[in-house]
Formats: sequence, structure tokens, C-alpha cells
Amino acid sequence: MRRAELLMAAVLAAFSIYLMWKSAELPVGWIPGEGPGGGAFPFWLAVGMLVCTILIIIRWFRRADEPARSTDAYMDEHALVLFALVAGSLAVTIGIIEVAGVYVAIPLFLIFYLRVMGKHHWALIGSIAVATPVILFFFFEIALKITLPKGITETWFYPLYAMFL
Repeated sequence: MRRAELLMAAVLAAFSIYLMWKSAELPVGWIPGEGPGGGAFPFWLAVGMLVCTILIIIRWFRRADEPARSTDAYMDEHALVLFALVAGSLAVTIGIIEVAGVYVAIPLFLIFYLRVMGKHHWALIGSIAVATPVILFFFFEIALKITLPKGITETWFYPLYAMFL
């Protein structure tokens, strides 16, 4: 467990630095009259991720929490099964995005994950599965003007584009 925590923190730190470098190819500051540059959001998220990984590494050296002191195996059989379920369902979700679009794939993943993995009630599952694509639509399509893949559901969005754009 201890080695796995340090290894993952190091990998995430390296990935954060790569994301900062890559997003800095676009402006990361404020552009007068336009707002934040195209690389600002990913750059500052990567900075936050790097700060968090540095804190994890510091805690690892100080042995400040249980995982940093643990000599247990990183994954037992139960954890491996859970990992396989989540990784498999994410792979299926990515495949569904190509065919049915983000606004169908994400709710299906949430329904599976919240019901099968979390064993939550249908009221909570339904509210999250409906609210998430609505929030994603307004955030990406309307606020940020970033079009997400819609697959065969593309025509469903024409009336919404006519109302908001």
C-alpha cells in the first residue's frame, strides 16, 4: 500500500506537469474583452492537481496517515473485482458515447454505478441521472460553447440550439 501510494502520487505529479505544459500552448491568463484564455481552465486544474500530489508525497514521507504506514497489499480480491467492474463500465460508456452521445452515455453510466455499485435508491439515481446531462449541456454547450459528441441523438438538440444560441 505504501509503495502504491507513492507511485501513484509520482505518476499524477508527472501527469499534472505534462497537462500544465500542454495547456500552456494556449493562453492561460485573462484576455481583455474575451475572458479566460483557452488553456486557463486545464492549466489551473493541473496546478491544483500538482499541489495535491505534492501534499500526498509529503504525507507519505511523514507517514501521517494509515495508507502511508500500511504494509498491506494494495488490492485484495474484492478490490480487484470492483476495479474491473468500474473500468469495464467506463469502457462501455466510452463506446456508447460514439454511438448515442454523451447525454445518453453519462446517465446510463450513472444509473449503473449508483444502483449496482452504490446500491442507492431510485429517487436519488433518477434525479442525478437527469440533472447531470442538463447541467453538462448548459455548462459545455451554452456557457463554454464546446460541443460534446451527440451521436444519433444530434437532431434532438436542434430545438435547444435554436432557443439558446
